[in-house]
Amino acid sequence: MTEILAPGDVVTAVSAASKEDAIREAGAILVRAGAVAPAYVDAMLERERSVSTAMGNFLAIPHGTEQAKGAIVRSALCLVRYDEPVDWGGQPVRVVVGIAGVGDEHLEILSRIALVFADMDQVERVLNAPSAAELYEILQQVNTE
Repeated sequence: MTEILAPGDVVTAVSAASKEDAIREAGAILVRAGAVAPAYVDAMLERERSVSTAMGNFLAIPHGTEQAKGAIVRSALCLVRYDEPVDWGGQPVRVVVGIAGVGDEHLEILSRIALVFADMDQVERVLNAPSAAELYEILQQVNTE
């Protein structure tokens, strides 16, 4: 079985010019991972236009619309951690978790991510991890059954 979050799908970046650019970057990782078709990225942007995916605690979880389910090949996550906050409709976001879930699998994935970001000590660990490899290690709990 493929991991929901693979080591190569966790990246660090200096900044994104806008939330749209950050969503495109996360979407491109999901496409590269073979988890979604390119049309899914457009659906992520469409979802963001209707409702913000900023969750607080420097986290945003962009994902596609219900109509884009057919563009999902397999459930997957990606994570981009920015050094500089991205303005997400007035909220500062440093961690963008792109998500694609087959069926209702995304609900379980979302609950695992929420647990990490509900704990400010964990959020600080994510924000201060010196490398993508260490970020991946912190987030291993999203891969556990």
